[in-house]
Amino acid sequence: MTATDTMTLWHLTGWEFAALAFAALLVGFSKTAVSGANTVSLAIFAAVLPARASTGILLPVLIAGDILAVLTYRRHAHWPTLWRLFPAVGVGVVVGTLFLVWADDAVVRTSIGVILLFMAGVTVWRRRQADTAEQPDEVTSRTGRVKARSYGVLGGFTTMVANAGGPVMSMYLLSAGFRKLGFLGTSAFFFLIVNVSKLPFSAGLGLIDGHSLLLDAALVVFVVPGAFLGKWAVNRINQRLFERLVIAATVVGGLQLLLA
Repeated sequence: MTATDTMTLWHLTGWEFAALAFAALLVGFSKTAVSGANTVSLAIFAAVLPARASTGILLPVLIAGDILAVLTYRRHAHWPTLWRLFPAVGVGVVVGTLFLVWADDAVVRTSIGVILLFMAGVTVWRRRQADTAEQPDEVTSRTGRVKARSYGVLGGFTTMVANAGGPVMSMYLLSAGFRKLGFLGTSAFFFLIVNVSKLPFSAGLGLIDGHSLLLDAALVVFVVPGAFLGKWAVNRINQRLFERLVIAATVVGGLQLLLA
């Protein structure tokens, strides 16, 4: 029996499906407006579904959002940065896969909660650094290369274990001095490639099967309006206020997973 055999579309209540649909809409919004906001979606999925199963069910929803983001911002990607990150991310994904082989549902649930709280702390730290930094590190310098490898491994691990690599990569790209469109374009291609590469690992762990894909098919339709909403809002949104709300929601979600 796989992790997803215990939860199918038919086992969900109306309120549970509505919560997952809202989380899917938020995925679309985060991919085209505020990268990292889908940590709220992660908390919702892990609260409604079994923790291990939630990572496999959320992955195709994230890929749908990635595709829409690439279509929207494909001209703004910075490929030298992407090639610099991918080897380290691969190491992190392998480490995360080995962790999932060992960890049971309770450990995964606790780990997701800890990762969410850590990501909230990272985001607060990133914002303060952005406010105080005089000049970002050049990605071609020795310091920049070390930073890319460090964030790459952490991003690969967190995205494999909990689909929570967004805040890690957000911090890296902002600290490297990316402007808004370059940030969105580079992160769009980054997560599309990384998330697609995770599919065989997740399937091999039994986190993706026919049951999970049926639920995904019902949820992906909600990603599209979220992506259009994000594209409309990206030049209008008060990002500082929204980031504060995301941080607060992430903390609440992490605490809920740890205390449940």
